Amino acid sequence: MKHLLYDDFPAEIGRLFSERGLPSFRAKQINEWLGKCALDFSQMTNLPIALREDLMQEFDLNAFRDVTVIQSKLDDTRKYFFTLRDGEHIEAVLLHYHHGYSVCVSTQAGCKMGCKFCASSACGFGRDLTCGEILSELVAITADMRKTTPDFRIGHIVLMGIGEPLDNYDNVLRFLRLAMDEERFGIGARNISLSTCGLVDKIAKLAEENIPLTLSISLHAPTDLKRDAIMPVNRRFPLAALIDACRDYDRKTGRRISFEYALIAGENDSVEDAKTLANLLRGLDCHVNLIPVNEVPGAPYRTARENQRLLFTNTLEKCKINVTVRRTLGADIEAACGQLRRAANNTAN
Repeated sequence: MKHLLYDDFPAEIGRLFSERGLPSFRAKQINEWLGKCALDFSQMTNLPIALREDLMQEFDLNAFRDVTVIQSKLDDTRKYFFTLRDGEHIEAVLLHYHHGYSVCVSTQAGCKMGCKFCASSACGFGRDLTCGEILSELVAITADMRKTTPDFRIGHIVLMGIGEPLDNYDNVLRFLRLAMDEERFGIGARNISLSTCGLVDKIAKLAEENIPLTLSISLHAPTDLKRDAIMPVNRRFPLAALIDACRDYDRKTGRRISFEYALIAGENDSVEDAKTLANLLRGLDCHVNLIPVNEVPGAPYRTARENQRLLFTNTLEKCKINVTVRRTLGADIEAACGQLRRAANNTAN
C-alpha cells in the first residue's frame, strides 16, 4: 500500500519532500491541506498538476476504501463505519453536546481483551491501526461534516471505540501528539479521554508521558471474583494492582480519574456492590460514570432496571463518591462501537 501522509508530523513531511528534491514551500502547502482535512490530491489546486500526479503515485490521503454514515433520528449522533484499505472494518461515533462535538475513535480493528459484554471483543482481533489511520477517522468525519457546516470542528476526542488503546501504545501515543499538533487538529490534552480496561504496566508508562489527558478506567465490577468473570484482563492485573496504578497516575499527573461502570442486571448492580465499589475507590480523586450496559446479541447481560440504578447511584453518593449516569445518545443506530463490525464479519463468513 502507498504511504499514508496522515501518518506523518509536519516536520516529517518536510523531510520526505526534501529527500525528493522538492522545495520546502511545497511541504508547507501539503501540510496546510492536511490541516484542512484534504482527502484527494485534486483538491490541492495551488500545486502543479504534474506534481499532484506524482504525489498520487507514491502517497495516500485517504485511509479508507469506503465510508458509511448512519444518522440518528433521535438526536445529532452520527455513526461512521469505515472500510480500511486492506478490507478491515472499524467504527467511530460523532456526538453533539452543549459544549460542542466529540468523536469516539477506534484504535484497533477488533480487540484482544475478551470482555464478555463487549461487541468489539465478540468479532475477534484483526490488527492495530496506525496513528494516521486513527487520525483519519477525525479527518473523514470533519470532511463529511464540513459539506453542510463549513466551520465544523472537533472539540473533544474519546478513545473508547473498537480496541484497547494501551494495547496499541506506540501508535496511540503518536496519534495523540498528532491530534494535539496545531498544524493538524490542535485539540488540547484536557479535551481528550483515553479509556483502558486496565493494562497496569501501560498506565504507569502513560503517567510519564506528560500528556494531561483524562484517564478513564473500564472497571465494571467491584471485586476480583466478579471482574474475573466478565473481564479476562483482571486475571493478569487484579484490582489491587489496578487501583494502585490509578493512585500513582493521580499523584504524578494531578488529573482526576474516571471509572466507567456498566450496570448489568443481577451481576454488579446491588447496593452491596455499590458499597464495595465505594470502599475500593475511597481516597482516590475520581469520578464514577455509570453506563447502561449495551445488550449485545448472543450475550446474556441485560441493563439494570431504573430503580436499581437509582439505588446504586444514591448509595455511591452517600459514600461521598462523585457519580453521574451517562446520557444515552444514538440509541436507534447502535452507537456503541463494535456492532457494525461484528455484523460485517458475520456476513463475510
